[in-house]
Amino acid sequence: MIRFPIAKINLGLNVVERRPDGYHNLETVFLPVRIIDELEVTPMDETAHSTVDCTLIVRPIGGMKIDCDAQQNLVVKAYNLLKHDFQELPRVCATLHKRIPTQAGMGGGSSDGACMLSLLNSLFSLGLSQQQLIDYAARLGADCPFFIINRPAYAEGIGEKLHPINLDLKDWYLAVVRPNIPVSTKEAFSLITPQKPTKNCRDIVMQPIETWRDELVNDFEQSVFALHPEIAAVKQRLYDMGATYAAMSGSGSAVFGFFKEPIELNAEFENMFVSVVKIE
Repeated sequence: MIRFPIAKINLGLNVVERRPDGYHNLETVFLPVRIIDELEVTPMDETAHSTVDCTLIVRPIGGMKIDCDAQQNLVVKAYNLLKHDFQELPRVCATLHKRIPTQAGMGGGSSDGACMLSLLNSLFSLGLSQQQLIDYAARLGADCPFFIINRPAYAEGIGEKLHPINLDLKDWYLAVVRPNIPVSTKEAFSLITPQKPTKNCRDIVMQPIETWRDELVNDFEQSVFALHPEIAAVKQRLYDMGATYAAMSGSGSAVFGFFKEPIELNAEFENMFVSVVKIE
């Protein structure tokens, strides 16, 4: 069985308070984006002499580098999470074709893990409801529950409290640029001073996009841009090219811009991941 994990961007991202458990409460709007990975899972040959119940092959596209122990990948962790509760779950082989850029703030790993939960539920008729899948996804990671519903949503808590919203951005073109600069999420959080925004991002995104530039803020930009001015330069260049709104997604390093017409990015951003998709 094959499924297609999808990427996301953050429309506004406010770090509102530090929690007693060391995590941070956030306010953000998740928007699904049609930049996709491909995940294929097949039952393992019963005669296979594998030492693990879930094998994973990762095949990056376009020269992308993936430095991760397969058993630490969220695809395998998702399998192990279900295997704990469903002992009858057969051993499987998973192949992951990576197109969503890594360390980009686009949720690629989280999406892969959530997709694995849904795929196994369908492939082996586990009978899990959407809410049960969301609960399992929350145990994998803060962004994972969003990729069970895959529709625009306002998120609170550490990102797991989801409220679907009716956000109509169809006919806009989304340009995404991922500079070749890894950003440490842990470091990005360490440089943030949590504070409640004067206006909630959920309300701002319901306004015309033309009003977002002065109001819709990603709190990580200040610290990340100070450490990596090259990422700030990408955002400014998107505005120079005519973006109505541009911002960094998550803790970076991907930057996106909304355009009224399709745009060519390759000449402007050589040797970087670029993509232009029409919002559906």
